[in-house]
Amino acid sequence: MRRLPPVLLEDGCPRELISLIRTILAACKEISFRVGQGALSGVLGSTLDENIQGETQKKLDVLTNQLLKDILLESGYVKAIASEEEDYTVAGNPDASYIVAFDPLDGSSNTDINSLVGTIFSIMRAPENSDAADERIFMQPGKNQVAAGYVLYGPSTVLALTTGKGTRFFTLDKTHGTFLLTEDFAKVPEETSEFAINASNQRHWQPAMQNYINDLLAGETGPRARNFNMRWIAAMVGDVHRVLCRGGLFTYPTDTKDPNKPNKLRLLYEANPMAMLIEQAGGIASTGTERIMDIQPDAIHQRVAVILGSKNEVETCLNYHK
Repeated sequence: MRRLPPVLLEDGCPRELISLIRTILAACKEISFRVGQGALSGVLGSTLDENIQGETQKKLDVLTNQLLKDILLESGYVKAIASEEEDYTVAGNPDASYIVAFDPLDGSSNTDINSLVGTIFSIMRAPENSDAADERIFMQPGKNQVAAGYVLYGPSTVLALTTGKGTRFFTLDKTHGTFLLTEDFAKVPEETSEFAINASNQRHWQPAMQNYINDLLAGETGPRARNFNMRWIAAMVGDVHRVLCRGGLFTYPTDTKDPNKPNKLRLLYEANPMAMLIEQAGGIASTGTERIMDIQPDAIHQRVAVILGSKNEVETCLNYHK
């Protein structure tokens, strides 16, 4: 392992962007400590409130959102922020160059059972001469991202980060409080025999996904002629981390369970940053009909279907959707 500075980025990476990423990581180190304290910190369990998504907020949802919100707005590096836990965007420094969208604690329902959770973030440039209070500055496709990443709070605290030149892993050295580079240029294997999906929704899926998963479950006696393993952590950040580490396919497809919400995952601060990380590691990220990072957003909390992971397996899945 090379002991490198917290975020040793590529030549030409703007200093302001490096400083912004370090600001995010400062908040994530505090979140890592709070999550690690568990029941000792008195922040487990739910509040009596719902967020804009109609989801009951966990106490840690509120805490982590406030930590990130405060440190980003006080840093002066961001023009505006968008969060899963905020109804609207929040204006920052009107002269700043960047905007940040984030899910402060993905998988927060896992906190009460001491399972994986994480912070997901996406960074884009703010349009020139734009108004910091105008949420339309976030209406950019994911291909405009200049950086994306997540911090996974597990047995170790791990940062996955890309600034458009590969995906790297850093591990938090809690002795010194520094993120150290532990894997340079991660690569998602093109072949896999693992998939992650919430199988309890099977009856609600569209026929294409029903047929694809049925063929995987048929194993060596089915048309795929080999056995597949299913893994499901119930936190996108954990499932995508597994895909980045050893390959696989992760999907949260369109379903009919709630006609008002046919898709589960949010484009700006879940699908887009994960798509960038996966693509930068050689994988594919699609909705089933189009590349995720080509989608033109029309709302900050817009939801999309997600199919991402190992190149050959995602392509096989997409063939079912043609």
